[in-house]
Amino acid sequence: KAVDGQTASSLYESVFQFHAQCLRETLQLNPAATFEQFSRTIELARRIEFFSIGMSYPVAYTACNKLRLIGIAATTQSDSHLQVIAATQLQKGDVAFGISCSGSTHETVQCLRIARENKATTLSVTNCMKSPITEHSDLVLYATPSEIKYFQAPLASRITQLALVDALFVSIAQRRKNKTTKHLQRAGEKLLEHRLKKP
Repeated sequence: KAVDGQTASSLYESVFQFHAQCLRETLQLNPAATFEQFSRTIELARRIEFFSIGMSYPVAYTACNKLRLIGIAATTQSDSHLQVIAATQLQKGDVAFGISCSGSTHETVQCLRIARENKATTLSVTNCMKSPITEHSDLVLYATPSEIKYFQAPLASRITQLALVDALFVSIAQRRKNKTTKHLQRAGEKLLEHRLKKP
């Protein structure tokens, strides 16, 4: 069936091609040196608090849980008021990690500002360069801005954000290979106990 002059099959291919192009552009946007510094800052942090709301929050939640899986102290709150409280409790040696597609999300920017005032290191992932969140971030990784014509929706923003999160996770896990293996093995053994047993 045709949709706005395109068949369902061609739309299907277009979306995948669009994602692939955005991933390539995201890789080109971020210098390897910046990525390495970003990754090591996370690894060496005393604790990490993620700040994000709306559609970007699932990315923050995923990032937080991946780090916890390999033994890194990371937390996040789904309530924006609790995020503000968490920001006030960060200090030197801690990392505040904000994720915002627009880079202008008031609550996320506010939390990074508060954390920075308390001497915490601030990191962010955003799809918008020269946005307010970058003004309060010590280091920034950029996901490709997504301006797709279908429904005017930010279709690729989460994909590129998640790709950056995955790359950070792999980078840190590789450097902590022995610790990573132990944490994954320990978690895997306990998680197996929660699976349904065959009758």
